[in-house]
Amino acid sequence: MTTEFDGLTPSQTVGPYLSIGLPWPDGHSVVEEDTPGAIRIFGTVFDGAGAEVPDALIETWQADPAGGFAHPDDPRGATDSGFRGFGRCPTDDAGNWAIITLKPGVVPDREGRPQAPHIDVSVLARGLLHRVVTRIYFADEATANAADPVLATVPEARRPTLLARPDGAGYRFDIRLQGDDETVFFAL
Repeated sequence: MTTEFDGLTPSQTVGPYLSIGLPWPDGHSVVEEDTPGAIRIFGTVFDGAGAEVPDALIETWQADPAGGFAHPDDPRGATDSGFRGFGRCPTDDAGNWAIITLKPGVVPDREGRPQAPHIDVSVLARGLLHRVVTRIYFADEATANAADPVLATVPEARRPTLLARPDGAGYRFDIRLQGDDETVFFAL
């Protein structure tokens, strides 16, 4: 008996399963809402036709406010700040996502040059064979952004797609998977 799924590999059948199977109850709370300095970063994931993506999964990884990581792979040594640094949030039926976190500090690149405060983001969704990776920079960090070595590699006209903008409820960062104003994604 042959089915419509014969010959498909797991990456071809990812579908909405990531947003169903991988979230955890406090994944969106990198820190508690009442943590001093806590900020909300939120947005909507759009597909190439401009429609909201109701079953994407957003993962974030970032430094603490001092620029350190509580991870043994940090070449400067793991911090003991207790800051988790990792968030995971599925989109809702309208394609919206949000995390509560602290604004990250400046971190050095491999050559020791300072990188502007940023959050690394992975997006997983149906139609994607593999995750796509981008960064959230903060529009109110203009001086640090101007000196950031990674942001400098992005054509100036495309840089706004990487900027979270202050909004009354925190910082807004929409993700456009394709089409007009497609978010810049990085090859890893």
